[in-house]
Amino acid sequence: MNDQQWLTLFKDYLTGIKRYAKPTAEAYLQDLTDFQRFLNQEAFGGFQDVSRRVAKFYVGYLSEHYAGSSISRKLSALKTFYGFLNDENAIDHHPFLEVKPPKKKRILPDFIYPEEIEVLFRSIDQSKDKGLRDYVVLEMLYSTGVRVGELIQIKLRDIDLSSRTIKVHGKGGKDRLVPLSKQLGALIENYNLIARKNLVKHKDHGFLIVNLRGEPITVKGVRHILKSIIENAGSATRMTPHTLRHTFASHLISNGADLRSVQEMLGHAHISSTQIYTEISKEDLKKNYLKAHSRARDHHED
Repeated sequence: MNDQQWLTLFKDYLTGIKRYAKPTAEAYLQDLTDFQRFLNQEAFGGFQDVSRRVAKFYVGYLSEHYAGSSISRKLSALKTFYGFLNDENAIDHHPFLEVKPPKKKRILPDFIYPEEIEVLFRSIDQSKDKGLRDYVVLEMLYSTGVRVGELIQIKLRDIDLSSRTIKVHGKGGKDRLVPLSKQLGALIENYNLIARKNLVKHKDHGFLIVNLRGEPITVKGVRHILKSIIENAGSATRMTPHTLRHTFASHLISNGADLRSVQEMLGHAHISSTQIYTEISKEDLKKNYLKAHSRARDHHED
């Protein structure tokens, strides 16, 4: 049986036996067609001639031309196909069985430097209800590291000013207590007595952060507030709620906080999710070193 006949049988196997959706089956077949073209170009023979060495060589070729997610999908198609050939006794070994995709390059999250944050805070007019509300939003995201979806769910009853903690309702219905600085506690108290009271009037929903109509704010509303702060500050800083969460974590670790504590405050299920912030701290240290030492800067530019 030739390669084209095996592809036809494999298509029937995907749609008839495995019940794959048509787009998925077509994507798999396209991946196999790409592999077939590669085998022909390199004179490696047909599907049944592929060795483990050729399989690894192909992964190396893919890593030079495709992103990690695309490589993983192509390997999934090839492993399924060669598993099918193996079950049909068309081959005596599975060349892709132990082949792994190249490790994905870990992209560091965006974060904001302390001096950039200070510019944003100084630009907010706290003498007005809107300004005080905006200041609380920025301070809450930056000083607690909560997700924007968590921020908009915080109610007054979740805040304990005596113990200086906030109960945050996290992902999967998991609650956690996040420390509240003395400064943020005083800010929230002031906001609640003045700005929030003026905005909410007689509404009784209990949510901490409200829009200018006194209603619970939305995720879109928080994003609009941050955009407005940046525009008023005349800053080129790119800032989203999640950027502030990254900034919270990286600044804590840069100042000596241990990973476990930061993990708990962020509500990460796994410590590996928190460890990436140690890399940000290293980059931060490098930046400050190059900025502060002219000789280091000169040598770095060579």
